[in-house]
Amino acid sequence: MSEKLSDPIIERVEARVYTVPTDEPEADGTITWDSTTMVLVQAYSGSSVGIGWTYGAAECGAVVQNTLAPLVVGQSALDLGGRFDAMVKAVRNSGRQGAIGYAISAVDIALWDLKARLLDLPLHRLLGAVRDTVPVYGSGGFTTYSEARLAEQLGGWAHGQQIPRVKIKIGESWGTNPTRDLARLRQARHIIGDDVELFADANGGYTRKQAIRIAHRAADVNLHWFEEPVSSDDLAGLREVRDAVDADVTAGEYGFDLTYFRRMCDAHAVDCLQVDASRCGGITEWLRAAAVAASHGLEISGHCGPHLHVHVAAATPNLRHLEWFHDHVRIETIFFDGTLDPSGGVLRPREEPGNGLTLREADAAEFRIA
Repeated sequence: MSEKLSDPIIERVEARVYTVPTDEPEADGTITWDSTTMVLVQAYSGSSVGIGWTYGAAECGAVVQNTLAPLVVGQSALDLGGRFDAMVKAVRNSGRQGAIGYAISAVDIALWDLKARLLDLPLHRLLGAVRDTVPVYGSGGFTTYSEARLAEQLGGWAHGQQIPRVKIKIGESWGTNPTRDLARLRQARHIIGDDVELFADANGGYTRKQAIRIAHRAADVNLHWFEEPVSSDDLAGLREVRDAVDADVTAGEYGFDLTYFRRMCDAHAVDCLQVDASRCGGITEWLRAAAVAASHGLEISGHCGPHLHVHVAAATPNLRHLEWFHDHVRIETIFFDGTLDPSGGVLRPREEPGNGLTLREADAAEFRIA
């Protein structure tokens, strides 16, 4: 595809890798961690710089520099469909799943931010906003937390910031401690009161019948959202749990392409489809995944990275909400000027050009590893 001579050109693309320690040890139902790695991409055209990022393996940075950047540099900064198509086709033999998909996502997000800045538009306006505010839910409640830490975090969201929905992790140690899971759900309900929606994420830690038993035994906490009660690869299992429990069953955060999302929707596996732009293929594929969900009568929920998602979420008609995830909020607040306030349970996209964020170079530098 030939580019118009007047089009602004993508002059260079750079990737940086940062690893940020958590503020305390964290775990969900299946893994533990003490740091989070961000791969940040910057795309340049003239005096404008677009920012995109993903949370994944450090190797994503090498994929950006060695494989993806040569495909987009020198090309139009406006025709992003062409840039996305070129990246996806070029990795056919390498496989789009995993680190390569994360890398494509970060580049695509950076290019959308760059285009909005070149056109002097807020990103959600460029995408076509359908709402002024984006609903969020507070997300953390790690299985490693003490009762005091859980109370502090959930109480801060529900009562301090008036966020009307919060989520905790359950399924501790691959579902081997259901007694503590149930106790923590009841503690969470006690902390937040009756008027705040309670969500739980098992990260695939339960078996099918175990997940159903947990949900039934937790009937007194009025669980609204049951995320990955079983592995997201077990579509029949998700359907089985969905048919047996009152809470909305959800999954989809590991989707890398439209086929994944179509299969999940066709299987009637979820009540709400999760999509993560930092994994699925950036803003370009998020919009298409949202359309797939809409064709099945489903809403979508944005997974993690709230400042990465807020603008495209504001441009998605069938959005339910966006995850205000503790780790990513902490990193994005350290790294960027222009971060948002979730008070009242909503985010309001900024009206500056692009995503409205500015990288704090000095603050980020201490965490850089590549």
